[in-house]
Amino acid sequence: MTRLINVKTILNGSATKVDPWFGTSYTINLYRGCSHGCIYCDSRSKCYQIDDFDNIQVKQNAIELLNKELRAKKKRGTIGFGSMNDCYMPIEKQLNLTRQALDLAVYYRFPVHIITKGTLVLRDIDLLKAIAKVYAAVSITITTANDALASSIEPNAPLPSERFETIKTLSDAGIYCGITLMPVLPFITDSFENTEQLIVKARQAGAQYIIGGFGLTLRDGNREYYYQQLDRHFPGLKDQYMKQFGDRYNCFTEQTNKAYKHFKMVCKENLMATKMQFYQPPQSMQGTLF
Repeated sequence: MTRLINVKTILNGSATKVDPWFGTSYTINLYRGCSHGCIYCDSRSKCYQIDDFDNIQVKQNAIELLNKELRAKKKRGTIGFGSMNDCYMPIEKQLNLTRQALDLAVYYRFPVHIITKGTLVLRDIDLLKAIAKVYAAVSITITTANDALASSIEPNAPLPSERFETIKTLSDAGIYCGITLMPVLPFITDSFENTEQLIVKARQAGAQYIIGGFGLTLRDGNREYYYQQLDRHFPGLKDQYMKQFGDRYNCFTEQTNKAYKHFKMVCKENLMATKMQFYQPPQSMQGTLF
């Protein structure tokens, strides 16, 4: 079920501020809500005021607004896709809002960083190659290399094995790409084995970096949904969470800390970067008199 809506603006942020994790200055969300059903999604939090999160709201005037807003920008900065939902949900296959937005990025020569679990990103390799003349990056979110486990925690998203294949195709096409390993769920995906499997598969697929966000954030809205899904898929684990974390926003354990240190060590052993390269504005060509 989808609903068409109009919005007043589409591009958030400023070119004067760069996100230290993802290198983005602007964010764009062409849809509200997400159909991937990830049990941990922070975008379910009440503070974002997205009613009926699993049913998608389509920002039908998004491309018109984006054209106006990009034309008015005097300074380029990286546009981030995927901050509040996945820009390559199945609905994108019919509506092409992401593709139209990327086409405008080509026209106005804006750098782009896409974060997605969707394999549909491969449809737009032609545009990504064009954007890459300025700067293009694609980060595929993979929280576990285990397809069966992913089916429980990310039930409607493409399987990790499919996402690794997507990375391979992007890499072979010359697109700068890597992995966002986040969140790392306490007692579920924070094992050394999970981390090692993911890093090895990432290297084999041609990923150029892995950005690790270890731990989990929970607040009103997404906490309740997450606990419901723990009861469904991991009986008894909710009580452990409630005892360990209470109403805390940041949820991490000693094992989480150990897993992050192990992640850094294994990445170093595999020559895998844990930070991505950001867009660098071209230097002024004007010389000096002396």
